[in-house]
Amino acid sequence: MDLFEHEARDLFARHGVPVPPGEVTDTPAGAYAAAVAIDGPVVVKAQVKTGGRGKAGGVKLAGTPAEARAAAEAILGMDIKGHTVHKVLVTAASEIADEYYFSFLLDRANRTFLAMASAEGGMDIEEVAATRPEALIRRPVRDMNLALAGDIAQAAGLPAASAEVIVKLWDVFVREDCTLVEVNPLVRTESGEIIALDGKVTLDDSAAFRHSGRPADSTAGDPLEQAARAKGLNYVKLTGDVGVIGNGAGLVMSTLDVVAQAGGAGPANFLDIGGGASAQVMADGLEIILGDPDVRSVFVNVFGGITACDAVADGIVRALDMLGPRATKPLVVRLDGNNVKRGRQILTEAGHPLVTMVETMDDAAGTAARLAARGA
Repeated sequence: MDLFEHEARDLFARHGVPVPPGEVTDTPAGAYAAAVAIDGPVVVKAQVKTGGRGKAGGVKLAGTPAEARAAAEAILGMDIKGHTVHKVLVTAASEIADEYYFSFLLDRANRTFLAMASAEGGMDIEEVAATRPEALIRRPVRDMNLALAGDIAQAAGLPAASAEVIVKLWDVFVREDCTLVEVNPLVRTESGEIIALDGKVTLDDSAAFRHSGRPADSTAGDPLEQAARAKGLNYVKLTGDVGVIGNGAGLVMSTLDVVAQAGGAGPANFLDIGGGASAQVMADGLEIILGDPDVRSVFVNVFGGITACDAVADGIVRALDMLGPRATKPLVVRLDGNNVKRGRQILTEAGHPLVTMVETMDDAAGTAARLAARGA
């Protein structure tokens, strides 16, 4: 999960990384009040999870509270690369002497962490890497101390005082289970202070269970993905018209392939209900998929293992009862594995008009594709 700049700033501050004073607000009046509290020139910055804010007019310098209010009025509601600005961060303007770049990131290819640093901060690091690769220092790291931080800073042309900040950024990276901690720019002020002026942080979603206080990712991603996440479901929105439910990521991926090969518009989603296909889990999954206006049919593909097919079938029947009139699209169900005969018997006895049972995965995918085309 990517954090907003103000969330990254707060995270830095908790770990002792120097940041400028500031407040986040969603109103021009709030920007005025923040500027009054700071009592000096401020920068009003759009809070969106994308780059290019400055070029789009989403970052404005304000010398007075009235100017801060006017800047917020201009920025709030802007569209920056498809992201609507709902909040702004008002921070004290810094007297910048030099700008640098620094980051820690997860290097998956080499199974290690990577420190990256450059004396050319304040601009797109991709441009620096492409046009002047020698200006960007890359150093594999597995731990961090003041001596190593000093060596990296010296190699990159950063001031010696930045070593202490680098150690604190490492503390953020490790303790918060991040896959990226980036500061651009990391600045040296006229008075010699090292400050993280702008931060980007990506948190490892797999470690969320260790961090109960993490902010909710309420604005990123498709609304259906947000709703699924709130229900604890592993769901990804795709572009087709056949909704897909399966138990196990490998089976769901195979199901997506056979649905794509069956013709038509292809799969509308990835939804893995895992090993527990209880009535509530199945109802939650169906509710998410049926809430997608692009879905014309649903393919439920389950291989009974620890959770037997009769439990899955019972979950489907109960889920349809729970959904009632909200269940309006045909369901193609393929069951196989543990206790499959009893599972099929349960669905047959229920006789729900929306449910069609098919024995093989390929035939079920074809049936779902045809039903989707018929309902288009």
